[in-house]
Amino acid sequence: MLSQKTIEIVKSTASVLEAKGIDITTVFYKNLFTDHPELLHIFNHSNQKQGRQQTALANAVYAAAQNIDQLHTILPVVKQIGHKHRSLGVRAEHYPIVGEHLLRAIKEVLGEAATDDIIAAWADAYGSIADAFIGVEKELYEQARNQKAGFADFKSFIVSKKVKESDVITSFYLEPEDGGDVPEYEAGQYISVRLNIPGETYSHIRQYSLSSTHHPNFFRISVKREGKGTVSAYLHDHLKVGGVLEVSAPAGDFVLNPETTPLVLISGGVGITPMMSMLETAFRTQPSRPVSFIHASRNEAVLPFKAEVESMIRGHHDAKCSFVYGTLTLSEEHVEEDGADYYVCGPVPFMKAVIERLKHLGVPVAKIHYEFFGPGLDLAGVEEVEKTHS
Repeated sequence: MLSQKTIEIVKSTASVLEAKGIDITTVFYKNLFTDHPELLHIFNHSNQKQGRQQTALANAVYAAAQNIDQLHTILPVVKQIGHKHRSLGVRAEHYPIVGEHLLRAIKEVLGEAATDDIIAAWADAYGSIADAFIGVEKELYEQARNQKAGFADFKSFIVSKKVKESDVITSFYLEPEDGGDVPEYEAGQYISVRLNIPGETYSHIRQYSLSSTHHPNFFRISVKREGKGTVSAYLHDHLKVGGVLEVSAPAGDFVLNPETTPLVLISGGVGITPMMSMLETAFRTQPSRPVSFIHASRNEAVLPFKAEVESMIRGHHDAKCSFVYGTLTLSEEHVEEDGADYYVCGPVPFMKAVIERLKHLGVPVAKIHYEFFGPGLDLAGVEEVEKTHS
């Protein structure tokens, strides 16, 4: 339990952290990687270069300061981040290293304003926050290890098939190198892929949604070629059938709920990938559930899975799909009867627009579930939407 003095000091620093947060996290990462370059095997280098990881951490530190007296309120976020950490291989022994460098960065940026009392209070607060993450992640590691065909760390998988789905998206079918089965997973979850690219000093890790329902002997991921993406270019151009990748066990809390309420899946661009898993799983396990599938792409050339979706829809008695080229404008006809659950995934601007439109059309925020790709960027203006991924 944190003392009342610690709580008061940490909360008093919230406004400073809001103003100086990115300065602090930028210094933090610079010092961290200088002292511990081995951690570059874990972090996404692209997010670092673009400043996305720095922004995400600054937001997290600010939220912790605001809620330090009621940390239970941010437990859902701890669990969401815990899934990412487990899939990346973050361990308990990393937390003291992070804590040391975070306090050092606060002191470096704030200078004399970072008094001994402030640093001591933040040391206590960080210890409590770290304990929460360590506890959640320990449980997640145990779950991954103890399930049927489970594994807690990275495991070698062979590319058994490579399928071009559109001009920019290719699917990779991954089978365990040891010939075993793959663990069960929930529709909407993702895996981490770790690879060593010739000429690169450090290994690269990327997280990709599983784009099909569970099959006992393979994972399917569907990767978009990014304009300057080192990893996506390597996967598209150089990784051949028979190649080997290191893969984590499935993770993530953006998952299809088990209800039979009407289901509306709304995606943009590569955000279609978890929706494919949800669609196929709903048809397999919830055959009486009404389903509406809505997807927006820039044009037909970059649209993946159209024939696959239409084939599944034809085999279902209460399902419909809509493919939109350009901007998606939702109207009353897209809003299902009361009780429907809406799942949204895609680029951040797309999601902001869709979520705001759903709210305007009267959809309760508790019925809107969303996922976006990145290190926890803030969806400004839609923070109140509950991330209750059943």
